[in-house]
Parts: sequence; structure tokens; C-alpha cells
Amino acid sequence: MRNRFLGVLAVLGAAGAIAATSDGAALLAARPLLVPVQGIAPQALADTYTQARGGRQHEAMDIMAARGTPVVAVDDGKLVKLFRSVPGGLTIYQFDPSGQLAYYYAHLDHYADGLKEGTMLKRGQVIGYVGSTGNAAPDGPHLHFAVFRLGPEKLWWKGEPVNPYAALRQAAPQAAR
Repeated sequence: MRNRFLGVLAVLGAAGAIAATSDGAALLAARPLLVPVQGIAPQALADTYTQARGGRQHEAMDIMAARGTPVVAVDDGKLVKLFRSVPGGLTIYQFDPSGQLAYYYAHLDHYADGLKEGTMLKRGQVIGYVGSTGNAAPDGPHLHFAVFRLGPEKLWWKGEPVNPYAALRQAAPQAAR
């Protein structure tokens, strides 16, 4: 009986994880997003979310572009953290207007002038520039872009990963300036 109960809990836990991911995908699909790298068309994006990276799933999209290409905010929302990490290099964490989703931009070459934590970002605002900081190959500049659904604690570093590919394929392209 105990084993059957544990099996039911495992199935319910898996179903809950799928529902959380689906809910995150639905939240993301409802947002009026832009492609986060200027000059990249939605049709040019590749889904790298499930690719293997060092024995784990990538859980992000890599958007290849020339070093120094402007990176823009995909959505309106609050810039909650500017952070330098070993894997991500120069990074930005942005919350969507509802505080339910976090957008993560990594491997930036540098930030846009005047960018600071607490700033309310506007969709399309230049926030940084494509680079290869952190664990990115120096000869492969790109934007590592990830999305996760925030928990009730609203921790900028923690949440349920959401594949941004489908939503970004529907996004408006950001024209080069």
C-alpha cells in the first residue's frame, strides 16, 4: 500500500511539474515579446533549450550574433539584478510587469550606459551588447536567453524553467538601428 501511495505521489509530482511548465509557457505566450537581439528575425532562431550542456539540459536559447550587437529588453518590466557569474559572465535579470516571469540575459560584452538595478525597462530598450563573457567560447559571441516562472518568493535566481522558443518565434523582430 505504501509503495502504491508513493507511486501516486510521484505521478502527481510529475504532473505538477508539467502543469507549472505549461502555465509558464502560457504566461510567456501572452506577453508581447520582442526578439532580444537587434537585427535577428524570429525565423532565424534555433531551439537550443533541450540540448545537452555539460551533462545537463541547457534550458535556454543561444542567439548567435556579432560581438557588440545591441541586446534589448524583450518585454516591459523591472531590472532586478545586474550580476557577474562564472558561467554567465555579465548578466541581467528582468521581471515581467506581473512579477511572474524572469528574463535572463547572459554572456553580455557590456551593459548599456546608465543601466542600474531597480530601473523600469521598456520593451525594445537597449540593455546590453552581445558578447562571450563567462563560460562562452571567445570566438562564439551570443546571447544566452532564458526564462523562468518565479515562485511566490520572487527570487531572481530561482524558478521553474520555461522554453522561450515558441514565444520568441511569434515575437516581433527588433530592427537594427
